[in-house]
Amino acid sequence: MRTVKATAAAVTVALAAGAASVVAGRLASDAALKAPPGRPLPTEPRLTVHGTAAGQITLTRDLASLRPGTYGLSGNGSHAIVGPVLQTAPHPPDTVVRRLERVTHGTLRSGDKVWLTPNVHIGNPKSALGLDHADVDIPGELGALPAWFVPGVRDTWVITVHGLGTTREHPMNVMGFLHRRRFPVLDLAYRGDLGAPRSPDGLNHLGETEWRDLDAAIRYAVRYGAQRVVLHGWSTGATMALHAAAHSGLRDRISGLVLDSPVLSWETTLRALAAARHTPGALLPLAVRAAQGRTGLYGDRLADAADPARLTVPTLILHGPDDRVAPWQLSRRLADRRPDLVAFRTVANAPHGAMWNADPDAYEEALRRFLTPLM
Repeated sequence: MRTVKATAAAVTVALAAGAASVVAGRLASDAALKAPPGRPLPTEPRLTVHGTAAGQITLTRDLASLRPGTYGLSGNGSHAIVGPVLQTAPHPPDTVVRRLERVTHGTLRSGDKVWLTPNVHIGNPKSALGLDHADVDIPGELGALPAWFVPGVRDTWVITVHGLGTTREHPMNVMGFLHRRRFPVLDLAYRGDLGAPRSPDGLNHLGETEWRDLDAAIRYAVRYGAQRVVLHGWSTGATMALHAAAHSGLRDRISGLVLDSPVLSWETTLRALAAARHTPGALLPLAVRAAQGRTGLYGDRLADAADPARLTVPTLILHGPDDRVAPWQLSRRLADRRPDLVAFRTVANAPHGAMWNADPDAYEEALRRFLTPLM
């Protein structure tokens, strides 16, 4: 009887431990599968505002607050635009002073918790950039998808699609540049975004299913006059662009791809986001398995879409070694295997999805060189 009881107790403990591991893996997978649009990724640290002055803001000293370039600065109920670090401004050694371009919403007070975001602009193209636009609804498989359409005279349209942790406001970073070159721009909100239908399971599929909303945007563009389209995606939006280029029924209308910080391995990205939420290393494989079970995500389909042999159109990849969410080595490997079609631009000191923010002038020059033959 003692042996039976001991065995039963051991089985009970093992089952409990197994159940706890499953739950832990499921919770860890939420870091990617439930990443809300417009909220910071777990890789992005919270900073404290230590003070503001005319054209200046003082923040906690951190690798993030020392990044070069132009960023949005978001808090609970506030948003501002900050420029480069002001090296000569006096400050305590544990702080950093950056140029404060303007406060676009709310107020900034000492003690506020804030974070840097690639979303420089908020609002819509008219309120943020002074660009006339139309609010359009694109028929998608789950319902109407809201989008902004900024008209232009060319018959090549640029369709922009944001990625993890951002919203359709993010592509406004390059919208003015594209408008000055007379491209019509269609900026898409897709499933899970504010105003768009929810995914049936309420989860982010990291581009695996969301690409069909981008396909709907391509069909809309062609229906309303686009002869060709260039897909410009960030993060999982870049993943969606690769899926569309491989599988869309209108892929012959795609004349180019611009991929900013593309997620080329969803497993690696999920592990990175889960680890940033302090998930123990032993649980990271469980997070991957939980994501597979919850969404049907498997690496082979993404590998197929990102197969260099399948690329048929000119592609510009902008990525850098400081991306902690999607490793740039995969982008470099893709570019190395297709030098005939892929231009690769390395961007230093830029977090995920923020290649423009780190050096706007160099980014737009790379974009100009790439797009000119596609006009």
